[in-house]
Amino acid sequence: MQSIWQQTADLPRFSPLRGEEKADVLVIGGGIAGLLCAWQLKQAGADCLLLEAGRICGGVTAGTTAKITAQHGLFCDTLLQRFGEEGARACLEANLEALARYRSLCAEFPCDFEEKDAFVYTLHDRAALEREVQALARLGYRAELAEGLPLPFPTAGAVCFPRQGQLHPLKFLAQIAAGLRICEESPVAELRGMTAVTDHGRVKAGQIVVATHFPFLNKRGSYFLKLHQQRAYILALEGGPQLGGMYLDGSGKGYSFRNYGGLLLLGGPSRRPGRKSGGWRELEEFSARRFPGAKPAARWAAQDCMTLDGMPYVGQYSKRTPGLYVAAGFQKWGMTGSMAAASVLADLVLGRENRYAAAFSPSRSMLRPQLFLNAAEAVRGMFPPWGRRCPHMGCALRWNPQEHSWDCPCHGSRFSADGELLNNPANDDAGL
Repeated sequence: MQSIWQQTADLPRFSPLRGEEKADVLVIGGGIAGLLCAWQLKQAGADCLLLEAGRICGGVTAGTTAKITAQHGLFCDTLLQRFGEEGARACLEANLEALARYRSLCAEFPCDFEEKDAFVYTLHDRAALEREVQALARLGYRAELAEGLPLPFPTAGAVCFPRQGQLHPLKFLAQIAAGLRICEESPVAELRGMTAVTDHGRVKAGQIVVATHFPFLNKRGSYFLKLHQQRAYILALEGGPQLGGMYLDGSGKGYSFRNYGGLLLLGGPSRRPGRKSGGWRELEEFSARRFPGAKPAARWAAQDCMTLDGMPYVGQYSKRTPGLYVAAGFQKWGMTGSMAAASVLADLVLGRENRYAAAFSPSRSMLRPQLFLNAAEAVRGMFPPWGRRCPHMGCALRWNPQEHSWDCPCHGSRFSADGELLNNPANDDAGL
C-alpha cells in the first residue's frame, strides 16, 4: 500500500546499469541516506554513481513520517549513561546540525517544509521527563516541560523541543536526486574487491558507501548481530484534529501524531517483523474511539533498523575494509540521522576530519545486552525446523495476515505471498 508521499510525489526515473562503469565513489542504495550522501559528495566535486535495486525512495524512505527533529524520544539520559557527555553531546549536536541543514535546503528545494514544535510525552512517568530535561541541560540544550497537550487522552506532560520541522520527504528527495548520476533497477549481487557486480554490468570504484537500510554484506561487520528491525503501522486520517505539533510516546508503546495538510498521521507501536501486531486494525480501533468521524485516507508501514546501543552505525564498514563505508541503524529517526550520516561519510570519503565520526563508528564495542537478545531471537527464529525459510540466513518465515507477506523474525526480511523480496537484508526472492 502506498504512503501519502508516494501518492503525491513525482520522482525522476533513471535507466538500469548496462555494461562497465567507473566512479570515484559508488553509493549503493537509493533511499534518503544514499541520496543525501551522493548529493553531498557531488557538491564537494566528487565523481559519484548511485545504484538502486528498484526505484529510488521505493523502500523504507517512502514509509517515514518525515519528522525532522533532534529529539529522538527520551534518549539523551540513556546516551549519557552509555557514552558519557562527549558521546551524548556528539549525537545531539549532529542531529541539531542536520535540522539546520534541512531548514536551509528546504528554502532552496520547496517541499512543504513547516516549522513545528516536537513533544515526547508519557502517560504516567513524570520522572522520566524530568531526567531527560536534566540530561539535556548537562549537554547545553535547553528543553522545556510542557503541560496540557492537545491529545485525546491525559498525559503526565512532555519534553518539548521548539522549532523543529516536518516536510514532504519525496518532494524534497525528487529535487535532490534530479541532478545525480543514478542507475535504478540495478541490484548489487556482490562486491569483488572494489567492483560492484550486477546482473547486467559492474562498477569499479575508488570507494564504496553501503546505504541499503540493512547492510547486505554478511562476511564483514557482524551487522546480522548488531542490528534488528522493528515495523510500525501508520494511518493518514481525514477529519482528524489539527494538533499544532509533532507528538511521540516516550515509552515506545503508544502512539505518534503529526499533521500533513488536512490529514492527521497516526502511528502505532513497533514490533519485530514476524511477531504478532495489532497493525492497522489497532489504529483504526483507536481512531474510532478517539477521533469519531475521522476516515482513513491511506495506510502504510515503516520499518527501522535498531542498533545495540541507540547510536547509528556510520563510518568504515569494518576495521578490515578500508574504502568501504556504511550508514545504518537510525533508530526510527532516518530524517536527521541520514543527513548527519551523509555529512560524516562525505568527510570520511574525502579524507576530511569529522568531529562526529568517532561517536558513530561501526567498530565500537558490541558488548551490550541487546546483542544477546538479538542472538536469542535468531536462534528462536530458526524454529520450526521445517516450512518456508528466509534466504538471508535460513530463519523460518512467518505469515503476516495484515500485509499478506512472509516476514523473517530474525533480521526483518520480508517477501510477498509469492516469495518476491520486499525488504532486505535478504538479496534474493524466497522461492516459495
